[in-house]
Amino acid sequence: MSIPDYMQCAEDHQTVLVVVQPVGIVPEDEFFRIYKRITSVAQVSIRDSQRNLYIRYRHHYLPENNEWGDFQTHRKVVGLISVTTCGSAKEWPQTSDRFHCQKDVFGATLYDSRLLVFGLQGEIAEQQRTDVAFYPSYDDCPDVEKRVEDFVESIFIVLESKRLDRATDKSGDKIPLLCVPFEKKDFVGLDTDSRHYKKCCQGRMRKHVGDLCLQAGMLQDALVHYHMAVELLRSVNDFLWLGAALEGLCSASVIFHYPGGTAGKASGREPSLARGQGQAADTGKRHRPGALTANGISADTSSEIGRAKNCLGPEDIIEKYKESISYYGKYKNAGVIELEACVKAVRVLAIQKRVMEASEFLQNAVYINLGQLSEEEKIQRYSILSELYHLIGFHRKSAFFKRVAAMQCVAPTIPEPGWRACYKLLLETLPGYSLCLDPKDFSKGSHRGWAAVQVRLLHELVYASRRMGNPGLSVRHLSFLLQTMLDLLSDQEKKEVTQSLENYTSKCPGGMEVLTLPDGLKLPPVPLSKLPIVRSVKLLDLPVSLRPHKQKGLLENNLSSKSPFIYSPIIMHTRGEERTKKIEFRWVQGDVCEVQLMVYNPMPFELRVEHMGLLTSGVEFEALPAALSLPAESGLYPVTLVGVPRTAGNININGYHTSVFGVTSDCLLDGLPSVRTSGCVVEVIPSLPRLQLSTSLPRSAHPLRPSKEELSSSVSVQLFNGETQQLTITLENIGSEDLETLEVTSKTCNTKEKLFGEFLSWDLEEAVSQLPLKPGQSVTLTVNVKVRLDFSGGENLLQDLNDDGISVTGLPISSPLRQVLKPRAETKALGSESSKTDYNHVKTLEAVMTFKYSGGAGKVEGYYRHLSLGVHVDVEPSVFFTRVSTLPATRTRQCHLLLDVFNSTEHELMVSANNNQDLVLHPSECQRPAAGSSRGEPSLYRSMSLVGWRSRWLSSTFTRYPSRTRKPCATPTPNYWRRRGFTPRPP
Repeated sequence: MSIPDYMQCAEDHQTVLVVVQPVGIVPEDEFFRIYKRITSVAQVSIRDSQRNLYIRYRHHYLPENNEWGDFQTHRKVVGLISVTTCGSAKEWPQTSDRFHCQKDVFGATLYDSRLLVFGLQGEIAEQQRTDVAFYPSYDDCPDVEKRVEDFVESIFIVLESKRLDRATDKSGDKIPLLCVPFEKKDFVGLDTDSRHYKKCCQGRMRKHVGDLCLQAGMLQDALVHYHMAVELLRSVNDFLWLGAALEGLCSASVIFHYPGGTAGKASGREPSLARGQGQAADTGKRHRPGALTANGISADTSSEIGRAKNCLGPEDIIEKYKESISYYGKYKNAGVIELEACVKAVRVLAIQKRVMEASEFLQNAVYINLGQLSEEEKIQRYSILSELYHLIGFHRKSAFFKRVAAMQCVAPTIPEPGWRACYKLLLETLPGYSLCLDPKDFSKGSHRGWAAVQVRLLHELVYASRRMGNPGLSVRHLSFLLQTMLDLLSDQEKKEVTQSLENYTSKCPGGMEVLTLPDGLKLPPVPLSKLPIVRSVKLLDLPVSLRPHKQKGLLENNLSSKSPFIYSPIIMHTRGEERTKKIEFRWVQGDVCEVQLMVYNPMPFELRVEHMGLLTSGVEFEALPAALSLPAESGLYPVTLVGVPRTAGNININGYHTSVFGVTSDCLLDGLPSVRTSGCVVEVIPSLPRLQLSTSLPRSAHPLRPSKEELSSSVSVQLFNGETQQLTITLENIGSEDLETLEVTSKTCNTKEKLFGEFLSWDLEEAVSQLPLKPGQSVTLTVNVKVRLDFSGGENLLQDLNDDGISVTGLPISSPLRQVLKPRAETKALGSESSKTDYNHVKTLEAVMTFKYSGGAGKVEGYYRHLSLGVHVDVEPSVFFTRVSTLPATRTRQCHLLLDVFNSTEHELMVSANNNQDLVLHPSECQRPAAGSSRGEPSLYRSMSLVGWRSRWLSSTFTRYPSRTRKPCATPTPNYWRRRGFTPRPP
């Protein structure tokens, strides 16, 4: 016997072997359909008895194995069921002859046989025969199972007669010597009358009767015969049969202790010792046949006699298995028997959870020499070893032998290597090496398993799939290798893997579809989220000029309309949960929106991402892909992905998609726990118009003073005090919605300067009359920029007038608070450099113009946009009144007002006053015009015209009061004139 049956287990010793084979030409699918129905009859309760007969079916069995039937009766073919197709009566004789020829192959051991004929109708089919059953078709055979049961009962009758015949043989006839095939030549010429020979015959026969009793359901009788056989065979050192007797004893004990079977799956067998009791078997007390009678048949199954003495305990079973295997090892031709015994012992140890001892049995099975095995037999042997190691929990060892079997499928000695079988076996090794082809399992924690072995296994999968002619599988496995093992690869390995991936994707691009293998296994998609690595995702707000704003009061109205209650804690709680993920700002339908990613290239070479875009849900979104080129092992690099929402609603940024090395990947943020994000949901409001602002003045190079408002644009201009400049603003509708409303406001920024008149003024009526403004159209607005500031030297003027005993009130050139002024130096010359420097400073005015506009569907929802234009004006002084003094006139009710006027510009100015001639001032020139005024007049207003500009005369109020120390005089004294730089005229 050269081919072991690796599927054998200890309980197979109580089964009878039935071979089911086709005769002639039978469709394979039809045969296995009938074979499945036949094998469903695996256990038959014998009528008029409380015993069961168990059947083991095989559709292929070598006749040479049948020669070992005397050694172990469960290896003997005792039944044959043939299945054939016969279309006409003419074919029947030939079919019958084939059936008899098939019986001759196993004729020496057959107890009974049956022939199932399908398709034959007529006179022959109507004949009533016990060994032949006729059916019209494979679909019309309702009583197949019933005929099989009758067939099994006939086998039991023959089996029981043989058991009784051997067990009750007490005559003085010689007991035949049972032997295995390789022993027949060794017994030639032996003394058959010797005591040793007779004991050998008795021991072997006892062992044989024990096998028959075990098959016939007489478990207790079998234990007794096995014990007797062990004693007889041990006395004559018949080690081969002693090993068989010990193995039979172990099998009977295993059947008693483990009625559910040891094959690793529920065999559906019931405890043979507890059939028909009417009471359940307890954990520590099981029912079995009672005491033996003279003929070995007993119907009493309630007795416990002989149980403790004959049945082995769990520990003793393993010891006897070891002893039996050691005896088998003494015979070179018993390698198959030894290997099968090791397999049976391992299955028992697996039930007992004694995995270390089981591994010793398996290690012994590895080194059993079975001679020259074919490649198919080697594959089967390694596969069974893998399954047994898996059964005892040695998963990595199991994966090792499974991988050896896979490599054996493509051995160089095989003419046609089985790459598909190799690939299938390699897939089965993955769990043993802590590998799963689902990349989600690798994101759950740290790396498990031996990385070097895993990388090699993945390379073998890639090569096997390529030899299978399936480049798509190669791409998927290489993608998995890069995604899960990237940190464990060297720089050279990274380059080689990426080059291989590019070569495969040139023939079959990689995608995100699920690959289904022929055996039904599905390979999930592998997104390359590490090429590049994304560290953070941030949704960006729209530019300042495009951000939408909600009309005040509308939000509260909407909330109050949804519920009759002023406050609802349920609603607030729901909104709080949404706020944890929802962005505060809003996007607008039809506008380009941005998401910023911080990416990193872990590869030792430049990484080129051909396409990279956003993955969204909730609204219709048009993603605009980008192309990247990241340097080798770059740091964090910002990448902005853009897109346009086409509908309104809540949009969810689910992730991003990339195309790297020919592999398209959809990377979801939910599967990337290391990515930092401030939120992924943002509200998209209906579309709004878009305005583009342009001005006639240049952009400002000066940032405005700190302001809460963010400016869309700013302009700068330089003016002289009193000058007016026109600013032309053009507003163009560059959006897709009509501009329906437009409001313009202005606000002066923080300034301590006192401003006279309006700084910015405009007329909006003409612009509003052109609304609604269609897309592509523009409207113009003219803004007058007028500056009027106080540049006078107020302190000096107050000092001059106070010296003359004049009280000055309401002077805009002076400080708003009354103050005691220090004496002014009299030696200061007009027009000097120091005087010029004191009055040549520049003041700044800043204002913000806001353009609030709306239209389209966004206006209906209460949203608007605004543009902010900053206006920066540098104001330079034009003329200064550096000194004021008075002279008495000829009339007591009048006086002369003397003004020192200084031109601080680089231009020539013409100054004019009421009832006076014009005065021309050159740059940096100071002159003194005179003006008359009525004494005691409540206020004095004058104006002057400047060449090219208009300047406002300063408003002043002068009142003469008498001196507190002396009486007022109508005529000034000479000292009065001297103090003011005049020489008194002689009287």
